[in-house]
Amino acid sequence: MHSINDNELLQADLTACVRTLREGGLILYPTDTIWGIGCDATSDEAVRRVYALKQRADHKAMLTLADSPGRMMGYVDAIPDIAW
Repeated sequence: MHSINDNELLQADLTACVRTLREGGLILYPTDTIWGIGCDATSDEAVRRVYALKQRADHKAMLTLADSPGRMMGYVDAIPDIAW
């Protein structure tokens, strides 16, 4: 497990996170209220690991984060107007 100093996110830490994600691993990331569990959403095995860790039923949806609306279009047919 790799720990990151919350106050000083260094390039080496980002590199470690990217490597972990590319290898199908899970990361924790801070939000304004809680910590999130992250993985590469395109990795079926990584997504299964998140579901198992959270003990979440596989029919329940999870949040997917993307850096732009255009990036999401590769994963969904349409983004409803209510999302904006």
